[in-house]
Order: sequence, then structure tokens, then C-alpha cells
Amino acid sequence: MLRLFSTVATLTSTRMVVTGARRALQAASFDQLLSHSSYSTTTVAHMVRGGSDSTPQEYETLDTPAPGSPFHYAFPVHDLEMAKDFYGRILGCAEGRSSAKWQDFSLKGHQIVCHWVGNGYRCQDYYNPVDGDEVPVPHTGLALTVEEFHELADRLKQHGVEFIIEPHLRFQGQPGEQYTMFFKDPSGNNLEFKAMTKPENLFAKYNVADK
Repeated sequence: MLRLFSTVATLTSTRMVVTGARRALQAASFDQLLSHSSYSTTTVAHMVRGGSDSTPQEYETLDTPAPGSPFHYAFPVHDLEMAKDFYGRILGCAEGRSSAKWQDFSLKGHQIVCHWVGNGYRCQDYYNPVDGDEVPVPHTGLALTVEEFHELADRLKQHGVEFIIEPHLRFQGQPGEQYTMFFKDPSGNNLEFKAMTKPENLFAKYNVADK
């Protein structure tokens, strides 16, 4: 009798170990699948998850998310095809999901979305002085490395993009010293790309005197 109980306990323990290992393998495989940019269809994901969706939809991923918490920014455009050309060909952003009225892009792993809102849209500008520049607001963009900043500036110049504020160094000698440039997309939306000379000072807290 003791031998029987021992055998049952061993079989139960073995079954638990095998089941746990199988679940761990499935979870690991799914994590690896999601972290690999070359997977191309949702069919595999449905199989791993055990889902029952009736019509799997093919897709591909052209970029990976930025580390941490990628931001999401949606903005209006007056011409979706012009926006696709600007953000895709000129800025080099990889495309994501799309419809007839909007287009996702990866801006270095962050999700930006162009939404068509009508042919008459143009961004309305306001201006605020920053270190001697009349900065247009609203605006959005990224903090790059110094090398990435200059590479992007050269790329924009090669494509004939007109700058609102030319690439230059501002706040020289201060904790917030940075390279900056401003330009517009075809719908008049303002973009700023910057690069801190000391990236660790991106959130340095101090008062800046107006010029």
C-alpha cells in the first residue's frame, strides 16, 4: 500500500513538472516571438495563445518599440499621402498600421499617428521666445544623441526641408546646453529635434533668463 501511494505521488509530481515546463516553454516561445522583428503573421500568435479567431490576418513588423514606455502622439494632417511621404521617405520612419484615414509610424520606436482631418487643415502657430529664438508652439519631436542630431540635420538638408529655426547650439555653457532645430511637416505641424550635450541634464531644474 505504501508503495502504491509512493508511485502515485511520484507520477503526480512528474505530471506537475512536465506541465509546468510545457507552460514555461510556451510562455518563453511567445515572449521570444514578440521580441523578434521578423515574425510575419498573427497565425502563429493565435496558435501559441490558443485563440479561436476565425480569420487570422497577415502582418509584418518593420521596427521594434523603444525601451521602457514608448509615447503615443496623434496629430492632424490635411493630406495623408503627403504625410506618408514626409514621415516615411524624408524622416525615415517605419510604417505600422493604417487605414484610409490614418497612418501609424515608428519615430525611433515611439508611435506617432497621422490623422486626415480635411483639406483645409493647417497648424495654427503661436510663438514664444527661447534663448533668442521665436519658437513655434505647439511642437513635438525627440531628444536625440548629438551624432543622431547632426545626421538628421544633414538628411533634412539633402531633402531640401526648410528650417523655421536652423540647427544650432543654444543655452551655451549652461546645464541645459543643447543642439536644436525646428521645421514643419506638409500640414504645418511643427517639429523640434534636439540633442543635449550632457544627456543627463535633460531634466536639470533651474531658472532660465528670458532673452
